[in-house]
Amino acid sequence: MARDYYGILGVDQNASDAEIKKAYRRLARKYHPDVNPSEEAAEKFREASLAQEVLTDPEKRRIVDAGGDPEDPGFGRGGAGGGFGGGGFGDIFDAFFGGGGAGAGGPRVSRVRPGNDALLRLDVTLEECFTGVQREVTVDTAVLCDVCEGTGSKSKAAPVTCPTCQGQGQVMEVQQSILGRVQVARTCQRCQGTGEIISDPCEECAGDGRVRSRRDVTVNIPAGIRDGMRIRMSGAGEVGPGGGPSGDLYVEVSVEEHPYFVRDNDDLHVTVRVPMVEAALGTSVDVGLLDGTDATVSLDPGTQPESVVRVRGAGMPHLRREGHGNLVAHVDVSVPTDLNSRQRELLEELRGAGDDAARVQTSGDEENHSGGLFSRLKQKFGR
Repeated sequence: MARDYYGILGVDQNASDAEIKKAYRRLARKYHPDVNPSEEAAEKFREASLAQEVLTDPEKRRIVDAGGDPEDPGFGRGGAGGGFGGGGFGDIFDAFFGGGGAGAGGPRVSRVRPGNDALLRLDVTLEECFTGVQREVTVDTAVLCDVCEGTGSKSKAAPVTCPTCQGQGQVMEVQQSILGRVQVARTCQRCQGTGEIISDPCEECAGDGRVRSRRDVTVNIPAGIRDGMRIRMSGAGEVGPGGGPSGDLYVEVSVEEHPYFVRDNDDLHVTVRVPMVEAALGTSVDVGLLDGTDATVSLDPGTQPESVVRVRGAGMPHLRREGHGNLVAHVDVSVPTDLNSRQRELLEELRGAGDDAARVQTSGDEENHSGGLFSRLKQKFGR
């Protein structure tokens, strides 16, 4: 099924080139990998780039307006839905509309083309996200052939015109269709549509100008980076066919689970376990931070279970800007379950000295405590 290139850019079929480019720039600002690192955004950016390229090419746009897809490998090559006596819709389309110049084989392609982007996933610790770090990673991609220096030629000579297609990148064939015998263009198999061949291919790269190789790359992990974010390294991806310019390398960060911190944006959440007596009398707890220092969480006398205490500026650093998030301490008050005789004696003495006792809690008990258990029960059950 043909792509809806107009729908991808959000323009109608009568849109001018200027309107198409304007729509593309709008989507690029929203989905470019430097702005939005998600995989969904990367796919939308690729679709928008392809749609803009197709719709600003008069020949490709003519095919789109006729219901075809110029970027579909099966279009005009007798692929799925081709039929018509082996000719395919694209062949008949070219026979009617004079496609002899470009034909079903498409226009001549360059032998030297840009390389693909590469994606690498890297595991880092939360401590490394806090401080920032440099990491050495091994990348397995296509690199420039050092024997022919990317020329693809053993003698480093320039390519010569393909003798099969005479430099056209395609050859003419006669096929039988429902309209009779028609002449169609096919991609030249000898030069793969480039119109050029290497007369003495390099034995190392077989004339491609590139070889597969492993190499070490230094990745700078900035302080404050989050799980799932990608770092773009321009020109560190695959070398293109014919020694073409390299694509980009994207390093996707995967943050390992921490023993006691849970990250929420730039805040760090931690649970502090406090004995019942210390919660009643008040205390402080030192929390070891990710940079090796400590932050003190102070608990007032009478601290209740599930209380939350914030220490400002003790969280994660903000990415590429000044400041830090907060440390958020959640209080878990522990009640002893195995008392020795002395502990039981003291607690009995404490119970006798107090004027409070176990009872059913009413709304009146929480007039000054809107966050109490009774209020939470009413909110949960709506009564």
